[in-house]
Amino acid sequence: MRSYTYRKTLASALTLGIALALSGCGGMASNPSLESVHQPVVTQTNYTLDVATGPGGISIPEQRRLSGWFEAMDLHYGDRISIDDPSRNPANRSAVEAVAGRYSMLVNDEAPVTPGYVNAGSVRVVVTRTTASVPGCPDWSAKSETNLRNATSTNYGCATNSNIAAMVADPSHLIQGASGSGRTTVMSGTKAIDSYRNRPPTGDQGLKEQSSKGN
Repeated sequence: MRSYTYRKTLASALTLGIALALSGCGGMASNPSLESVHQPVVTQTNYTLDVATGPGGISIPEQRRLSGWFEAMDLHYGDRISIDDPSRNPANRSAVEAVAGRYSMLVNDEAPVTPGYVNAGSVRVVVTRTTASVPGCPDWSAKSETNLRNATSTNYGCATNSNIAAMVADPSHLIQGASGSGRTTVMSGTKAIDSYRNRPPTGDQGLKEQSSKGN
């Protein structure tokens, strides 16, 4: 009877130990690579404003309304401005470009598809804004235990990728980098140096006479 009880107790202890070990492994990370599972997600949102037009283009009151909308949108680098104009009146585009120029913004040639129709006698101004974020961060879901799978932490990459998403000036560059303008950065970077070198020395015209007598 004693032998049977001992074997039964030993078997129960082994079963409990295996169950605890498996439960511990379940909370561990399972990514064995150095590529983080938390990557920046780029989201693009279109904001629209329909502006009334006339034969001569957009009126001054409507231009002021558009300017107020731009100010409320807090336009910044990375935003895209476009026009959906069924009439294709050049005066309408010129008026929008003039208002956008006050905010140091340009108007794109093609407008994205937006819900609804543009009513006759109006143009739709579209501001496309792109944002980047890393969902699910921080991620401390895994327990800090012995890692038998040699995997990275569940929070691995959250800090780096979240900082990149927050600091990038134009989040769309995370999808596709900016195209070059054909002008090297060295040419623009040496402008100040060339200006300094080409400037005549301060003593080239002789020294200015100074009197110690005062005024």
